[in-house]
Amino acid sequence: MKDAFGSPQSLLLLGGTSEIGLAVARRLIARRVRTVWLAGRPSPALEAAADGLRVLGADVRTTGFDALDPAGHEEVIGKVFADGDIDLVLLAFGVLGDQAHDEGEPAAAVRVAQTNYTGAVSAGLICAAALQNQGHGSLVVLSSVAGERARRANFIYGSSKAGLDAFTQGLGDALYGTGVHVMVVRPGFVRTRMTAGRPDAPLATTPEAVATAVELGLRRGSETVWVPGSLRVVMSALRHLPRPLFRRLPL
Repeated sequence: MKDAFGSPQSLLLLGGTSEIGLAVARRLIARRVRTVWLAGRPSPALEAAADGLRVLGADVRTTGFDALDPAGHEEVIGKVFADGDIDLVLLAFGVLGDQAHDEGEPAAAVRVAQTNYTGAVSAGLICAAALQNQGHGSLVVLSSVAGERARRANFIYGSSKAGLDAFTQGLGDALYGTGVHVMVVRPGFVRTRMTAGRPDAPLATTPEAVATAVELGLRRGSETVWVPGSLRVVMSALRHLPRPLFRRLPL
């Protein structure tokens, strides 16, 4: 349960090695989170992530989770919730893919879609039901500004995030009034391992900045969080730009 100050005390991070997810976990541990579940593919990286949070004073546990194995999601997530209430679920897994390669390899493109969208739909619905059953909690989903309008340079990734974003908004509407809070987070370009080697985009941000925005959004009970906040205006303009003009932009 949340403490007397309304802060979550337990966290399930789906995507246990996500740099953004771990930045959120570190920030919340500093704000009274005491139990953290890291769900991801078993690996030395997952165990190292757990050790890094333990030194901050949290009780950290790991569990196997694969976005590409929806058949196993209910069992994995069910075991976590059976161990005790979860105040916050952070869905932070996803892959960027390689647009140039994936256009010519449909199977690779499908893998991006299955990870970012299909896997998230499965995990999101299971977590939503578990949160609803316990009568409280928040589900935070990391989307992307890339989902606001598909760009030529990354429309495979962008389309998967567009689907995820629409799904999350609909899920939030479905759960309104149940005691479960759903929040979608739309970061711009985030400097992480996933984007290493790619040139910085305008308004590029960091995992720590996203973590700060997530915490503030939770405190405010926000339904949508942009990181940085100025992207809301930028993407609104781009979303309504006529298509012939949009094609000419160096995006």
